[in-house]
Formats: sequence, C-alpha cells, structure tokens
Amino acid sequence: MEKRFPVPPFTAETARQKVQAAEDAWNTRNPEKVSLAYSPDTEWRNRDVFLKGREAARQFLAAKWEKELDYKLRKELWSFTDNRIAVRFEYEWHDAAGQWYRSYGNEMWEFDADGYMERRYASINDAPIDPSERRL
Repeated sequence: MEKRFPVPPFTAETARQKVQAAEDAWNTRNPEKVSLAYSPDTEWRNRDVFLKGREAARQFLAAKWEKELDYKLRKELWSFTDNRIAVRFEYEWHDAAGQWYRSYGNEMWEFDADGYMERRYASINDAPIDPSERRL
C-alpha cells in the first residue's frame, strides 16, 4: 500500500491536517472513499458496535449514512502523540421522520507507519434538536 500522508510521528501541524482530512472525507458521506483511510485490519469501537477490518468499516458507514440523513460533521484536534490523535467532534443529521439530532463525541485514533488508521475508538451521544437550533 502507498503511504497515506501525513504519516506519524505527528506534529501539531500534521495532526491538524489528519483531522481536517478526516472531516472532509466523512462529509462526503462516501463509505468507499472514507474506508480507504483505514488499515485493512482496522479495529473500531463505535458506541456499542465493535468492528474488525476495512470492509466491515465500509459496511458500517454505508448503513450509518442511510440512517443519518443530511449528515454534516465538524472535528477538532484535542491532543496528539507520535502515532495517536484524540479528536472532539459534533455532527448534525436527521432521521427519516424528520427529527434532527446533534451528536457529540470523542475519538481516539492510532495510525500505522504508513498513515492508515489501525484503531478508532469513538464515544458518541445524540441530542434531539429543533431545526432552528442547527449550527452546521
């Protein structure tokens, strides 16, 4: 596999670039494109769902964006070390019935030497909002 820049060890600048690249990719809502940022054997915990492998992540994302309509995400770098990044995020979406939500959370990411995410652990809470409360 080719390197997926930026690669570890991260600096403040390259960690921010990695976070922005993730935000940009997830906002495409394209499961195939997003899944390519993860190692073939990536390990995820997303809320109470545990996944193993890039294909499982792709399938998870496809189902997510079928449910979470008009999804819009913002990520913020929280902290970083050599090959790890911590992120705070929020996103807004609505369900098929038209109820809007703002979802808040934190992620811990760990990358391999080629810049692919090997581990993603996400804790997320959803808060129903009125459409007039939307920020994103």
